[in-house]
Amino acid sequence: MSTLSEQWLDGTAGRIFTRHWEPDGEVRANLVICHGVNSHGGQYIRAAEEFASRGIAVTALDLRGRGKSDGERFYAESVDDYVSDLSLAVELGRSKHPDLPVYLLGHSAGGVTSVSYSLDYQDRIAGLICESFAFRVFAPDFALKLLEGASHVAPHAHVLRLKMEDFSRDPNWVARLNADPLTLDEVQPVATVAALARAGERFEREFGRITLPVLILHGTADHATRPDGSEQFFREAGSSDKTLKLYDGHYHDLLNDLGREKVLDDIVAWIDARLTAEVDLPMAGPVIAS
Repeated sequence: MSTLSEQWLDGTAGRIFTRHWEPDGEVRANLVICHGVNSHGGQYIRAAEEFASRGIAVTALDLRGRGKSDGERFYAESVDDYVSDLSLAVELGRSKHPDLPVYLLGHSAGGVTSVSYSLDYQDRIAGLICESFAFRVFAPDFALKLLEGASHVAPHAHVLRLKMEDFSRDPNWVARLNADPLTLDEVQPVATVAALARAGERFEREFGRITLPVLILHGTADHATRPDGSEQFFREAGSSDKTLKLYDGHYHDLLNDLGREKVLDDIVAWIDARLTAEVDLPMAGPVIAS
């Protein structure tokens, strides 16, 4: 069981909406969740409640322009804007239990934000969990370059629409996504897509600077982001403690897909191992999970 509280934070583009789940029993760690596009923190209610039932306090934010947060809908000029929002949520999560480690979980484009945050503020978190990392997407490189150029001409034009059916094999969850008023008819602006692409260019140069513990998770049947991007991150991350798990046949939204229980178990087990470890754990991966 857990207790849910909601809080507004003052961000650089207006108010940022957050949710916090406090375990009713002993708390062992803090977890901050950063969502991706076509999403918001409220889509992690079920997962957050389950993490909290296992002694992990969870904080989830709505990035600017998404969910209930202020800002132009779905718009960001730079991933740094999202990093600014995420920084507020990390500090809020830390404030709940300042003596406990903070782990950061980024989903899809939220993984882009979380890796960017880690490159800038690696010392503020105990570990990074990258789920369905949107480092490589199903769009030609030349198309992304065109969008980067167009971001200077028509930054507010909406160009990228994702299909909710690509997110999960659970028809009930897909129906909920398609009916969610906070993501209904969501289309990404040119500027946002270009900002994510520019962040990827930075990653090509700087993955090796990531030295904190990293858990990388991806479904092999993800139709929104490419597993080979997660595999590249695993190869190039500078951490001596890094793990890659590939879930055979799983779709994009691992914590809301069929077989989600296994993914959640793996995340909790990974956090538990680092809470109890007295020395650095060896690199592991890739692992193909059913």
